[in-house]
Amino acid sequence: MPSLKTLRNRINSVKSTQKITSAMKMVAAAKL
Repeated sequence: MPSLKTLRNRINSVKSTQKITSAMKMVAAAKL
């Protein structure tokens, strides 16, 4: 069973990935 710290790290990495993805979408929309 994964520890709480591992789960938190995974959630944080997913959140940061979503932020990067949304930022890239905004940049792509601005370029159009």
